[in-house]
Amino acid sequence: MAELATIARPYAEALLAAGADATAIAELDAVVQVAAEPSLRSFAGHPKATSEQVFDLICAAAGEPLSMPVQNLLRTVIDNGRLAALPEMVAQAQALLNARAGVSQALVTSAFAVTDAQLEELQSLLEKRFARKLEITVVVDAALIGGIRVEVGDEVLDTSVKARLDRMKTALTA
Repeated sequence: MAELATIARPYAEALLAAGADATAIAELDAVVQVAAEPSLRSFAGHPKATSEQVFDLICAAAGEPLSMPVQNLLRTVIDNGRLAALPEMVAQAQALLNARAGVSQALVTSAFAVTDAQLEELQSLLEKRFARKLEITVVVDAALIGGIRVEVGDEVLDTSVKARLDRMKTALTA
């Protein structure tokens, strides 16, 4: 949703400007899991619930002490009624942090499970192909029949059997 992205971007930029690192983003991700609970959302939306009560409840439910940048961001988000945008803030903060480090997210969809040795080899090949450092997430999808599909940002490299069959079908029916 573009609107949430527009709302979340300044918060994510402010979090990183305040000195947040990967640890702080992980803390914020834990807060997102807590804030996603319907009962907490209901409590936060209640007119008699104060911002401080909501903040204390989220911090207690997170289970670990939060760093100062995360606490400040959380207070601001609660005060401005932006709890719904919190997951997008985490995603954008992670993307900004990765961009600063020169790392891109890669989603590799494979027809079969990938071993650690295969993943290391694949990572080095993909980093050469895309000319940047990649943080790879692997998903298994048997519908591919064989091969892999790689998504890095808006770039897609599809070497799956399913994609080849689809191309053959298109060529034969054209």
